[in-house]
Amino acid sequence: MKKFIVIDGLDGSGKDTQVELLAEMYRARGRDVTIRSHPCCDNRYGRKSKMALLKKGKWNHLKATVYFGLDAIRSVRKYYYNKDTDVVIFSRYTMAVAYLPNGINVLVYKIVSFLLPKSDCMFFLDVSPEESKRRIESRGDNEEMFDSLESLIKVRSRTKNVTYEWNVVSGDDPIEVISQKIIGKCLESE
Repeated sequence: MKKFIVIDGLDGSGKDTQVELLAEMYRARGRDVTIRSHPCCDNRYGRKSKMALLKKGKWNHLKATVYFGLDAIRSVRKYYYNKDTDVVIFSRYTMAVAYLPNGINVLVYKIVSFLLPKSDCMFFLDVSPEESKRRIESRGDNEEMFDSLESLIKVRSRTKNVTYEWNVVSGDDPIEVISQKIIGKCLESE
């Protein structure tokens, strides 16, 4: 049976680290694993979303959101429904709606979560905005439009309205503690 897992959270919450640890565990068990980290660089939607994220302004905000959504839908169509893949892990998925204005984000989340696949292994790494900002700065990457402390605080508050179907895990915990919680829940659901 195909296993669908999603790990989401603010930038710097540890999503990609946890995805790699989880994939490593499944590969050690002989499972075929596909990872999709959105926005993806292997298609035009992901590249356009990433380019818009590196700019400022409402128009780029809208472009980043729309292209992100198209990138995630493309991944669902190409990888979730692929019969040859045993385990599909998405880093960043529907929680991108938290970047939309309040009110709209809840409506869009309800529509998106109705249309797109869900599983009992959807994790939201709830990192504090201060820790998120510290981790982002330590990476030395170009700052994206949502990487300011003010934006991180705002976006985190919006996630509270849409994480009711998610397994919420503290992203401030040590990597090993987070990994144990995620792996435990994924194995429990098999």
